[in-house]
Amino acid sequence: MPVAQPGLIFIAIAILFTGMLFYFGWTGFAWISLALTGFITWFFRDPDRDIPKDEKGLISPADGKVIVIEKQSGCEYLTGPCTKVSIFMNVFNVHVNRIPFDGTVQKIQYTPGKFINASFDKASVHNERNALIVRTPGGAEYVVVQIAGLIARRIVNCVKEREKITKGDRYGMIRFGSRLDLYLPDDFDVAVHVGEKTKAGSTIIGYMK
Repeated sequence: MPVAQPGLIFIAIAILFTGMLFYFGWTGFAWISLALTGFITWFFRDPDRDIPKDEKGLISPADGKVIVIEKQSGCEYLTGPCTKVSIFMNVFNVHVNRIPFDGTVQKIQYTPGKFINASFDKASVHNERNALIVRTPGGAEYVVVQIAGLIARRIVNCVKEREKITKGDRYGMIRFGSRLDLYLPDDFDVAVHVGEKTKAGSTIIGYMK
């Protein structure tokens, strides 16, 4: 199974440390370290996904569970009413994030903040986060926000402003568990429900008009 590039340094350090423990004869600690190395390698797994061909379908940016679906009168990224969908990732989920829908990155907005448990809704406004504001080929705008959590302290984003992005492409990850928020057009047709499990690049969250 492919491994996400941001995880290679962690895996290399874990392998080196484990090798040193075996070399110096600290066998008990070495076996524990080997098990942790296996977990780190598994955590940074990056499986290929079959991207749905539906032209209007917006796909999940993350593996996890839908914890919020709500209409809002506005948000810090868009003017006017919108639809918010939040996905919580636990430590056992694949953590590579994918582009939900084709478009051009209009703005990247990084906000420093706290590290509250990402399952709490207040994490959306208080935690460290990185937002992509995207304009679709049809002229609509949506936002996908990576939010750091209680354990996750490192947001990785690999796209730039004015870059054209394609649905299903990998664009970053959040190390060791967190949350992604989507802010979608008010007339967005949601196709998931609270409690539903999602897969990045595979699950259709809903449909653009």
